[in-house]
Amino acid sequence: MQRHAAIIRLRPEKEAEYRALHAAAWPGVLETLKRANIGNYSIFLRDGLLFSYLEYYGEDYAADTARIGEDPVTREWWALTDPCQQPVDSAAEGEWWAPLEEVFHLD
Repeated sequence: MQRHAAIIRLRPEKEAEYRALHAAAWPGVLETLKRANIGNYSIFLRDGLLFSYLEYYGEDYAADTARIGEDPVTREWWALTDPCQQPVDSAAEGEWWAPLEEVFHLD
């Protein structure tokens, strides 16, 4: 199992919309995540920053996440959620959610 965490900014004027979307997350999006070997996925909010954490149980994270991006239902979902978000200043060119480096883990 691999742990992945990332951050992105939440546009303040979009917070209510973002919360409402995630309070009723689309079943098709959730099923696509599960098919991509992703579990224990959470998104947290603090001071305008969204922090995501997920656990990956597959063999090829890059291939599985690429398939998520090819899913038409997920792409519709992103068309609604992406305008709510803004990459952090330190994100690499073209990077949306900026990955975090794990510096500690208690097993």
